[in-house]
Amino acid sequence: MRRRVVVTGLGAVTPVGIGVDAFWRGLLEGRSGVGYITRFDTTDFPVKIGAEVTDFDPLDFIDRKEARRMDRFCQFAVAAAELAVEDAGLDKYDPDRTGVVMGTGVGGMETLIQQLDVMKRRGPERVSPFFVPMMIANMAAGQIAIRFDARGPNSTVVTACAAATNAIGDAFRIIASGLADVMITGGAEAAFVPIAVAGFWTMRALSRRNGEPEKASRPFDAGRDGFVMGEGAGVLVLESLEHALARGAEIYGEVLGYGMAADAYHITAPAPRGAGGVRSMTWALEDAGLEPESVDYINAHGTSTPLNDRLETEAIKTVFGQHAYKLAVSSTKSVTGHLLGAAGAIEAMACLLAIRDGVVPPTINHDQPDEGCDLDYVPNVARRMKVRIALSNSFGFGGQNATLIFGQFAE
Repeated sequence: MRRRVVVTGLGAVTPVGIGVDAFWRGLLEGRSGVGYITRFDTTDFPVKIGAEVTDFDPLDFIDRKEARRMDRFCQFAVAAAELAVEDAGLDKYDPDRTGVVMGTGVGGMETLIQQLDVMKRRGPERVSPFFVPMMIANMAAGQIAIRFDARGPNSTVVTACAAATNAIGDAFRIIASGLADVMITGGAEAAFVPIAVAGFWTMRALSRRNGEPEKASRPFDAGRDGFVMGEGAGVLVLESLEHALARGAEIYGEVLGYGMAADAYHITAPAPRGAGGVRSMTWALEDAGLEPESVDYINAHGTSTPLNDRLETEAIKTVFGQHAYKLAVSSTKSVTGHLLGAAGAIEAMACLLAIRDGVVPPTINHDQPDEGCDLDYVPNVARRMKVRIALSNSFGFGGQNATLIFGQFAE
């Protein structure tokens, strides 16, 4: 029998607020975090909008000297971990039984671009000696482990936009199998650099609504024309139930199931009929020992791209049958933009907070029904409802599909 795993702490650094309360308030108010990109000059760019974290000061969380030796994505990760550990009240734990798993799509991309520029302008001898440890993707997990003396299992997941969901799922299984008692887990991303925006644009993946940024991310709406790039971090503290109860921790909810599957189809396009997502959701339900009818809410991957939203809708209907039409399904990317490798972490938080508070965040900018997207997407206004079981989907380039299921905690 595997051990039960619960969530006791949440930390968020997002385009709609820093800290779980600010993040949750932004979601429920439907307040868009999308605006004009300020991280670089977009004069020559056809896409000028994104969901940046605008009120972040790393010195609120990190010593100045250390902050200078971290890429922005790593600063986000350490700050979110600090908030999560504080939220969990985790002040006494066995370092050898405490681990870290983090997800990211690209790691320290800002540092990579900056140091490439230094080398071109000033020569290779002027490249920072901290370049490599600032840039590599596993440094968020490494820095968090150093910060909290977490000497247990430590790894980094790089599965594109499914990374944070895979990281949380892996951390769940580490605790469930008995390898650790506490895991600090989630995802971080900070990729607002010219080449990243240009790359997504030339793929025709990004929204072109430069004139109305706050309306650009519109999942499942007939007028959607691409996703809006975001940045930030989300970190959760997971514990074995025994460990959490022994220290009297407050519990947000329980991790019930985890599924992942490959499309094995195309490097960017989802498989026909959302087949990979079907397997991921089905296996997560089987892992949780649940029937589809037990799920109340789905936080969809819901990117606001024409193909993803239609195929995710089809996948949900395949897995849930007629119950699909009774589910509340929303995409919080409509508010936060798409945090890429960090997206699954803040969306997992949305599921847990929906369970805690009995309210489901809306899909904003849902104005025109789409023939291929005919479920209840909680349009525009948050909804009061009982949420006992919530499911979160994350899908990524390379055909990565990951699903987590969270439940209301009951001893």
